[in-house]
Amino acid sequence: MSLTFCRLLNSALKHSKFLSSLHGPLLPSTHPSLYHHSSFSASLNPVNPTRTRTPLEKQFETWIQHLKPGFTPCDVVYALRAQSDPDLALDIFRWTAQQHGYRHNYETYHTMIKLLISGKRYRVTETLIEEVIAGNCQMSIPLYNCIIKFCCGRNLLFNRAFDVYKKMLKSENCKPTLETYTLLLNSLLRRFNKLNVCYVYLHGVRSLTKQMKSLGVIPDTFALNLIIKAYAKCLQVDEAIRVFREMGLYGCEPNAYTYGYIVKGLSEKGRVGQGLGFYKEMKEKGLVASGTCYMILICSLAIERRFEDAIEVMFDMLGNRMGPDLLTYKTLLDGMCREGRSNEGFELLEEFRRRDVLMGDKNYKILLNGLHFLRRG
Repeated sequence: MSLTFCRLLNSALKHSKFLSSLHGPLLPSTHPSLYHHSSFSASLNPVNPTRTRTPLEKQFETWIQHLKPGFTPCDVVYALRAQSDPDLALDIFRWTAQQHGYRHNYETYHTMIKLLISGKRYRVTETLIEEVIAGNCQMSIPLYNCIIKFCCGRNLLFNRAFDVYKKMLKSENCKPTLETYTLLLNSLLRRFNKLNVCYVYLHGVRSLTKQMKSLGVIPDTFALNLIIKAYAKCLQVDEAIRVFREMGLYGCEPNAYTYGYIVKGLSEKGRVGQGLGFYKEMKEKGLVASGTCYMILICSLAIERRFEDAIEVMFDMLGNRMGPDLLTYKTLLDGMCREGRSNEGFELLEEFRRRDVLMGDKNYKILLNGLHFLRRG
């Protein structure tokens, strides 16, 4: 090797180190997962280009070859959707973002986020969502709703969902839709686990309902049921009934869930007679209540000593192949026994056992012993 060549080589190495100190590594490093597959680094800086490549490396190289200079976001979307491995798709997504003259749009981000969610790559999903919120691409309604749906499903991102919703409200062309409000309402309802907590989140339900109306978004039965359920769980039954009466204005028909929420709310509020009226209206329409609705109504009627009505609802429940729990049976039978109707209670227990194949010997003996104990007392 000549002295001149050695000097040139040494100068080139120093120059490359100088550029690296100014600009960082010459290879792109915007995201750790960029190097998830060795194919990516091998294609840029092959250490041993003659070695046998893995199937995933071959897939990556094949799709990179398909994306010829001048490729568009539509081409990238097609390449991403063709991948069964979300990590490989992410490598393609990051590689294309580094190419001169190309920029991801809302469709490529939306596609990539959905692939990551389906692959349970939640941390990387959060990273891409933050990029979108920071303004890396223009927004679209489907992308907004996709982000809100993901955030609503993650407890730690609950507030973030409402931050994104506020951005939608301020946008010009991506206003919230019925899907947006359904996602947010459903997310709020999942937190209605205790009565004192319900009132905190009920304010949010009221605000969303008001904003939905002001934007002219027409609710469907599912969205209205969520609002009715929120009021009923907070025992604001008059508000729940008001929304129920307004359903026809939106061209919506109440279903079994609608009636069930109101019947349960009225029963728990102590307005069991009114709850029974809604139950009968539901039954006349051929709708079947849920097991929880049946049991709350039966217990409420029994506590009010309306035993005939409770027995009728009980037989209706059994006729729809639903079995009450032990507490429901005890509330009704013990109540009758305390009212001096123990003989009738014993007869009913035998009838219930005959009709309820799920009662079991254990529950039957508990109920029978309870009746004997009350009659002796």
